[in-house]
Amino acid sequence: MTSWNAVCQRDVCDQMEFLDIPYVRSQIKDELRQFDILISSNAVPVAPHPLIVFIHGGAWRSEDKADHRDLARNLATATGYPVAVLNYRLTSRDPSDSNVFRHPGHAEDILDAFRFLTTWAGPPGVGLLYDPHNLYLLGHSCSAHMLSSIFLMSTSVSPSLTPSSLILQAVKGIVMSEGIYDLDLLLKSFPTYLDRFIRSAFDDHVSYAAFNTTIFPLIDNHIKWLVVHSKGDTLVDLQQSELMYQHLCSLYGSDAATHVFRNMNQLEGEHNDILRGQQYVDIVKNFILDRT
Repeated sequence: MTSWNAVCQRDVCDQMEFLDIPYVRSQIKDELRQFDILISSNAVPVAPHPLIVFIHGGAWRSEDKADHRDLARNLATATGYPVAVLNYRLTSRDPSDSNVFRHPGHAEDILDAFRFLTTWAGPPGVGLLYDPHNLYLLGHSCSAHMLSSIFLMSTSVSPSLTPSSLILQAVKGIVMSEGIYDLDLLLKSFPTYLDRFIRSAFDDHVSYAAFNTTIFPLIDNHIKWLVVHSKGDTLVDLQQSELMYQHLCSLYGSDAATHVFRNMNQLEGEHNDILRGQQYVDIVKNFILDRT
């Protein structure tokens, strides 16, 4: 297994950062299947805290965990909990026959990362950095589609995305911001997205209804969900999040009031700009701390 770097940032915010940790076994360094973990205040807590896991967006084809290190630091400082930021393999901007990587491959990588995070004993000589049975997941934009494909039942379309009972029980809450859930509906609002990234990430289909996560059944009813959308987002429209919120409410029925939440009136920033502001951090912090 590839080695990784540990960096202390105590001069800035009393943090310890473990960078470039591989979550799959490989003879060569695979930067797209690594994660970082950032810990505020106490590098090794006496009582392991929950782990917050952030999965970046980027239309299935761009961005990197390093782009969101400041967000991870802010979340770790605000909550006092360790924060992991994941990479996953990306669809090429110009796929060829020899260079095709499509859904569900991105989500399969994320699921591999969850398998690792729920069984990892921590860095050698350091030990557990968090409670592996207590995870809170944050998905933004396309990674909200990945999380809902994993933690709602997509088995009939993508059986490889079925999570183990260990992972299911470990995940206590999921926050999805500016999410993409219904590809056909997205293309009605933004037709140019078909050539920009949908076709390359999902192949060419007359309809993408099979990948619509707002029709998937519930797998487990203990997970708490928060659906977040900014009023200022011009890249993904509000109806995506409204549709997912309504779907989750229908799945939980009488338990929806205690399991499904939304925040669609507070944020005003653009699609990715919200991740650089304090309001998003506070929304996530309040959701998690109210449940721990």
